[in-house]
Amino acid sequence: MQDSMFIGLDVHKATISVAVADGKRGGEVRSWGVIPNRADDVRKVVEKLSGRARELHFCYEAGPCGYGLHRQLSSVLQFSAKVGFENSLVGGPFISFCRG
Repeated sequence: MQDSMFIGLDVHKATISVAVADGKRGGEVRSWGVIPNRADDVRKVVEKLSGRARELHFCYEAGPCGYGLHRQLSSVLQFSAKVGFENSLVGGPFISFCRG
């Protein structure tokens, strides 16, 4: 079991695209697939991924669909004693970056 894993979620009304990255520097990033945007499917993904790392770091964009996912993940993760977790809701316009 690795120490940590980063999970990026692209949330839409009907589906969620899932990508995972190993927690170490230079770790592999890969698509994990597309799931229906339903609470039971989100719970299943959390259960599957919790067996692969001690800490899970979820990140997804703020918006109408992202806030619903935030509530789903928060409720699933608070009852999961298997792993530590971080649940980050990100507002795209507020991310700073250097223009090239």
